[in-house]
Amino acid sequence: MPLRDLLLGLTVIVIWALNIIVIKVGVADMPPLLLMTLRFSLVAALLVPFTRFTRRQLPWLLLLSVSFGGLHFPLLFLGLGQAEAGTGALLVQMGTPFATLLAAAFLKDRLDRRRWLGLAMSFGGVVVLAGGPSLPAPLPTALLLASAFFWAVSNLIIKVAPPIPPLTLAGWIALFAIPQVGLGSWLFESDQWAALGHAGWSGWGAVFYTAVMSSIVAYGVWYRLLQKHPVSRVVPLSLLMPVFAVLLGMWLLGDPLGASKLIGGLLVVAGLAVINVRLPGWRGRRRAPAPRH
Repeated sequence: MPLRDLLLGLTVIVIWALNIIVIKVGVADMPPLLLMTLRFSLVAALLVPFTRFTRRQLPWLLLLSVSFGGLHFPLLFLGLGQAEAGTGALLVQMGTPFATLLAAAFLKDRLDRRRWLGLAMSFGGVVVLAGGPSLPAPLPTALLLASAFFWAVSNLIIKVAPPIPPLTLAGWIALFAIPQVGLGSWLFESDQWAALGHAGWSGWGAVFYTAVMSSIVAYGVWYRLLQKHPVSRVVPLSLLMPVFAVLLGMWLLGDPLGASKLIGGLLVVAGLAVINVRLPGWRGRRRAPAPRH
């Protein structure tokens, strides 16, 4: 991969890692589901006027609007509101092992020894995290793992759905998810108008960053890299995302780095590497995954 494209890929990873920090800060300034509704509204406003879908693609977009827009993202925002940024980023990476297991169960993908080893290492890392003080309470932990699970479900849906351009996917999922998340905000949150009036730069900045930088700019660049280079050269860069998120959490939010987070995090990342990194002779192709966070 040319140096320019490598730097672009690393920039995308930094954007996604910083997105975890931004969400953490944003939900401290604005109710999570309200923030999510505003984020989807901005994404839809920027993308829907310039994208179209076919009748064959519509049912899949509606299904993804539930699994991805109505479940993955709200659960992520709710969970990060009560968890350390770095630990949350590590837990959400469990979407890759979940996706591997779901593909084996429903798409008959073969699980060889390498993938079983990667799965064992990843889940072992979560067990180590669970034994340390950095793991959040059971509820936010469950929310983040559920978010990872529904990211995996969304990738399974994308794999069996007819091809849909990434920005079309992002724009219309956002539009169809607005009433779902908005209803959740109306039912489970209160004083939304007051929250909008009192929101500061961190809340509105989170709306802009998560919508424009993470969903549109970063994923757009990532998909272009996947088009230009083999998946086996691009996807392993995503292994750096939780590493950067942990470092940024320590630097910007003062999150501690305990032994359990260090060892558990290394196990999770190493397990993801074993699952994701193919041998040099691998020539398979696959759909671009759902955007990260």
